Amino acid sequence: MAKTMLEVRELTTKYITRFHEDVYAVDHVSLKIEEGKSLGIAGESGCGKSTLALSLMGYYFAPLHYMSGDIIIDGTNISGMNPDDVRKNILGTEIAYIPQAAMNALNPTIRIRKFIEDVIRAHDPKASKKDIYDMARQRFETLGLPIDALDKHAVELSGGMKQRVVIAISTILSPKVLIADEPSSALDVTSQKMVIKMLKDMMDKGFIKSMIFITHELPLLYNVTDDIMVMYAGQIVERGTAREMVFDPVHPYSRGLMKSILVPEEGMRSQKLTAIPGTPPNLKKPPQGCRFAERCKYATPACRGNSVSMTEFGDSRLYRCLMGVDQLKEVYAGEE
Repeated sequence: MAKTMLEVRELTTKYITRFHEDVYAVDHVSLKIEEGKSLGIAGESGCGKSTLALSLMGYYFAPLHYMSGDIIIDGTNISGMNPDDVRKNILGTEIAYIPQAAMNALNPTIRIRKFIEDVIRAHDPKASKKDIYDMARQRFETLGLPIDALDKHAVELSGGMKQRVVIAISTILSPKVLIADEPSSALDVTSQKMVIKMLKDMMDKGFIKSMIFITHELPLLYNVTDDIMVMYAGQIVERGTAREMVFDPVHPYSRGLMKSILVPEEGMRSQKLTAIPGTPPNLKKPPQGCRFAERCKYATPACRGNSVSMTEFGDSRLYRCLMGVDQLKEVYAGEE
């Protein structure tokens, strides 16, 4: 049986605005990732993907606040752990994060070598410069990065190179869980492929044990991850294998996401593009019923009045909808 690297149980986190309003951006989210596996998280901007990523780190800064739930990394529950202990013993080694807009994450006045020194010495203050250089050189060589990049400033690197360097820095301590928050955004197609290949190679070589890949482009995850989870308004609305989620999405929102994006995969190229009507709900006052109901053409009064829980079907697939799977598929078939 595969070892569980990350298990999240009913995690809830919120933002508190300067007007003392609560914004529940992550609402009772549960997930599990096994060693050697990757999970994709897809959804529109503002659905809670990046907040979930930050929340999983267990290191909170206002206005983001932990409310409840468990975050268990390789058997260690980091929920409610002292922030200093999280920074010293968890971040970088147990779980690491590649931020959105990673190309802008590097201080332009500091050489790349210094970033790596800071990361390593945060966990091993006695590490010598030679040991740090050897670690960095080996990692750069393995990932196909030029060694002379260690002595350069960020402004001397191309966009794709900066992205790859940030990935190398984030994973220098070989974390058990890597969270990549839209790591290929703002890159040209060639650089995107290079970054994705780099992440997959790191998994294959054991530099990281498991990965969460976040993007708003659901089809992109088909070639990157084993499973895909779709988020909407702070909640998970569906989870399945990458193939199931791309070629046979069940939840109306997941299906809407697929129909709103050009898909290059065989068998999907001829689909007509359609937009999802409306906008996501205000999470200061989320709807009592299904959060997608106001944008869903299949919604009934029951959807707007009753809370909706996750339901399991098939081979461990999950979805959040009052309509049955067979009923939804019958409706979809009638529209094609």
